[in-house]
Amino acid sequence: MRALLLLLTFVFATPAFAQGYPERPIRVIVPYPAGGSTDILARAIQQPLTEILGKPIVIENKPGAGGIIGTTEAARSAPDGYTIVFGNLGPNALNASLYKKLSYDPVRDFAPISVVAEMPLLLVTAPSSGISSVADVIARGKKDADALTYASVGLGSASHVTGELFKRQAGIEMRHVPYRGGAPATTDTLAGHVSIYFITPLEALGHMQAGALKPLGVSTLTRTSLFPDIPTISETLPGFDVVVWFGLLAPAGTPTEIVAKLNDAVVRAVATSQVQEALKKLGVEPKSSTSSTFAATIRADVEKWAKVVSLAKIKLD
Repeated sequence: MRALLLLLTFVFATPAFAQGYPERPIRVIVPYPAGGSTDILARAIQQPLTEILGKPIVIENKPGAGGIIGTTEAARSAPDGYTIVFGNLGPNALNASLYKKLSYDPVRDFAPISVVAEMPLLLVTAPSSGISSVADVIARGKKDADALTYASVGLGSASHVTGELFKRQAGIEMRHVPYRGGAPATTDTLAGHVSIYFITPLEALGHMQAGALKPLGVSTLTRTSLFPDIPTISETLPGFDVVVWFGLLAPAGTPTEIVAKLNDAVVRAVATSQVQEALKKLGVEPKSSTSSTFAATIRADVEKWAKVVSLAKIKLD
């Protein structure tokens, strides 16, 4: 009986509690180091969210284990709207199939709030490679199974699994060359030591402008307004689609009224010219969504990448 009374008290108190929310600063866990792309994106919406919600948004970097440490802490936090996480495709979808004993469930343990940004990966090569199109990559791979190599920023990264998806959809072989981060992967691509690389726009832009990297295609299903002249990979390889997304999530069990209030704040923040300009400079598309749409995206990506990871036999534990 006591448990029932407590439950009823919580149920009926929740709308009133949500009405006064937030009453204190909101902590946003970024599960990566300060200065990285996820951190930069989180800080781009920090001030607009602070102004809209009327309470400070405090960013706390909790890096480690490919985003697992910070994401786990967020999943285990009180579901009261005062601790949320700035997640992305890696810890909130890919990790579900990369780790057998993941300390959280990307679907079960979170209440998605909204997407904040999306970006394609750019398939690039060195001008000296002799490759001038996606069709050239596929033709070379079909002609000689040992002719192609592709760089990644590490095992299980978005650049790695994207390469695996590409070779399977194209019906070719490519040798994976993992690096410890984007800088060495970019350096060896520039030097022609690897054939191709699925790179982030932020890493690629300066080299593309200098003519040191040749873009072959974008990974999204449709062309992006950020690079309207670069064809999609899907124009050659129908159906190929890889979107790297970033977004805010609350712990599972957070009252729906609080999630809705946070969603409204994110949608309004992303729509500001300040955020629009900041994100586009970073090579990402400003984006917002409903909570349910974001949840559906996560579920679909968990399922999609589980198949790729299984076929490629990628395991990180």
